[in-house]
Amino acid sequence: MTKATVAAIITPDDDRGDIILLTKRSIPPFQGHWCLPGGHIDDYETAEEAVVREVEEETGLLFASPVFLHYFNELFPEYHFHAVALAFYGKGIGSIELMPDEVEEIGWFSLSEALTLPLAFNHLEIIRAYYLKIQKT
Repeated sequence: MTKATVAAIITPDDDRGDIILLTKRSIPPFQGHWCLPGGHIDDYETAEEAVVREVEEETGLLFASPVFLHYFNELFPEYHFHAVALAFYGKGIGSIELMPDEVEEIGWFSLSEALTLPLAFNHLEIIRAYYLKIQKT
Protein backbone atom coordinates (compact mmCIF):
# COMPACT_ATOMS: atom_id res chain seq x y z
CA MET A 1 0.00 0.00 0.00
CA THR A 2 1.24 3.48 -0.84
CA LYS A 3 2.50 5.50 2.11
CA ALA A 4 2.39 9.26 2.60
CA THR A 5 5.68 10.81 3.69
CA VAL A 6 7.12 14.28 4.24
CA ALA A 7 10.50 15.80 3.42
CA ALA A 8 11.91 19.08 4.74
CA ILE A 9 14.24 21.47 3.00
CA ILE A 10 15.61 23.33 5.99
CA THR A 11 17.56 26.55 5.61
CA PRO A 12 19.43 28.39 8.39
CA ASP A 13 17.61 31.04 10.37
CA ASP A 14 19.64 33.81 8.69
CA ASP A 15 18.04 34.12 5.23
CA ARG A 16 20.61 31.96 3.41
CA GLY A 17 18.22 30.04 1.17
CA ASP A 18 21.10 28.45 -0.74
CA ILE A 19 22.25 26.43 2.31
CA ILE A 20 20.27 23.33 3.36
CA LEU A 21 20.45 20.73 6.11
CA LEU A 22 20.98 17.07 5.23
CA THR A 23 21.19 13.96 7.36
CA LYS A 24 23.01 10.71 6.57
CA ARG A 25 20.85 7.63 7.05
CA SER A 26 22.04 4.93 9.45
CA ILE A 27 19.20 2.52 8.57
CA PRO A 28 17.93 0.83 5.41
CA PRO A 29 16.72 1.59 2.86
CA PHE A 30 19.44 3.85 1.49
CA GLN A 31 21.69 3.37 4.51
CA GLY A 32 24.75 5.62 4.19
CA HIS A 33 23.03 8.04 1.79
CA TRP A 34 22.30 11.68 2.53
CA CYS A 35 18.69 12.80 2.72
CA LEU A 36 16.33 15.56 3.67
CA PRO A 37 14.87 15.18 7.16
CA GLY A 38 11.43 13.63 7.08
CA GLY A 39 9.47 10.44 7.35
CA HIS A 40 6.04 8.86 7.44
CA ILE A 41 2.86 10.71 8.30
CA ASP A 42 1.27 9.12 11.37
CA ASP A 43 -2.42 8.22 11.60
CA TYR A 44 -4.63 11.30 12.10
CA GLU A 45 -1.67 13.67 11.65
CA THR A 46 -1.62 16.44 9.06
CA ALA A 47 1.32 16.71 6.67
CA GLU A 48 2.35 19.98 8.32
CA GLU A 49 2.29 18.38 11.78
CA ALA A 50 4.30 15.43 10.46
CA VAL A 51 7.05 17.52 8.89
CA VAL A 52 7.44 19.65 12.04
CA ARG A 53 7.59 16.51 14.20
CA GLU A 54 10.03 14.67 11.93
CA VAL A 55 12.37 17.65 11.74
CA GLU A 56 12.46 17.95 15.52
CA GLU A 57 12.95 14.17 15.97
CA GLU A 58 15.81 13.99 13.46
CA THR A 59 17.57 17.34 13.91
CA GLY A 60 16.46 18.95 17.18
CA LEU A 61 15.32 22.03 15.21
CA LEU A 62 11.98 23.77 15.27
CA PHE A 63 10.58 23.89 11.72
CA ALA A 64 8.07 26.71 12.11
CA SER A 65 5.74 27.71 9.27
CA PRO A 66 6.69 25.09 6.66
CA VAL A 67 5.79 26.09 3.09
CA PHE A 68 4.57 23.39 0.70
CA LEU A 69 6.84 22.94 -2.34
CA HIS A 70 5.38 20.01 -4.32
CA TYR A 71 4.60 16.31 -4.16
CA PHE A 72 6.98 13.64 -5.49
CA ASN A 73 6.37 9.99 -6.33
CA GLU A 74 8.83 7.60 -4.73
CA LEU A 75 8.72 4.19 -6.41
CA PHE A 76 11.49 1.77 -5.41
CA PRO A 77 10.38 -1.83 -6.07
CA GLU A 78 13.86 -3.13 -5.17
CA TYR A 79 13.22 -1.89 -1.60
CA HIS A 80 9.48 -2.73 -1.62
CA PHE A 81 8.92 1.00 -1.10
CA HIS A 82 6.15 3.09 -2.62
CA ALA A 83 5.33 6.52 -1.22
CA VAL A 84 4.12 9.94 -2.15
CA ALA A 85 6.45 12.48 -0.55
CA LEU A 86 5.10 15.92 0.31
CA ALA A 87 8.02 18.35 0.32
CA PHE A 88 8.13 21.50 2.41
CA TYR A 89 10.73 24.22 2.87
CA GLY A 90 11.45 26.76 5.59
CA LYS A 91 13.85 27.88 8.28
CA GLY A 92 15.21 25.72 11.06
CA ILE A 93 15.26 27.45 14.43
CA GLY A 94 17.65 26.44 17.20
CA SER A 95 20.79 24.35 17.21
CA ILE A 96 21.16 21.10 15.28
CA GLU A 97 21.48 18.00 17.40
CA LEU A 98 22.41 14.58 16.06
CA MET A 99 19.63 12.09 16.80
CA PRO A 100 21.36 8.70 16.49
CA ASP A 101 18.28 6.45 16.06
CA GLU A 102 18.17 6.93 12.29
CA VAL A 103 20.90 9.48 11.57
CA GLU A 104 24.67 8.93 11.63
CA GLU A 105 25.71 12.42 10.44
CA ILE A 106 24.10 15.82 10.01
CA GLY A 107 25.33 18.99 8.34
CA TRP A 108 24.72 22.14 6.34
CA PHE A 109 25.51 22.06 2.61
CA SER A 110 25.36 24.53 -0.23
CA LEU A 111 22.76 23.57 -2.82
CA SER A 112 25.47 22.95 -5.41
CA GLU A 113 27.31 20.61 -3.02
CA ALA A 114 24.08 18.82 -2.00
CA LEU A 115 23.32 18.06 -5.64
CA THR A 116 26.59 16.08 -5.94
CA LEU A 117 26.05 13.84 -2.90
CA PRO A 118 24.64 10.29 -2.95
CA LEU A 119 21.05 11.11 -1.98
CA ALA A 120 18.33 8.76 -0.71
CA PHE A 121 14.87 8.29 -2.17
CA ASN A 122 13.94 11.00 -4.71
CA HIS A 123 15.64 13.73 -2.73
CA LEU A 124 17.78 14.80 -5.69
CA GLU A 125 14.57 15.61 -7.57
CA ILE A 126 13.17 17.49 -4.55
CA ILE A 127 16.35 19.56 -4.09
CA ARG A 128 16.42 20.38 -7.82
CA ALA A 129 12.80 21.59 -7.66
CA TYR A 130 13.64 23.80 -4.67
CA TYR A 131 16.74 25.14 -6.46
CA LEU A 132 14.61 26.10 -9.49
CA LYS A 133 12.06 27.78 -7.23
CA ILE A 134 14.58 30.00 -5.47
CA GLN A 135 16.27 30.87 -8.79
CA LYS A 136 12.95 32.37 -9.94
CA THR A 137 12.60 34.59 -6.85
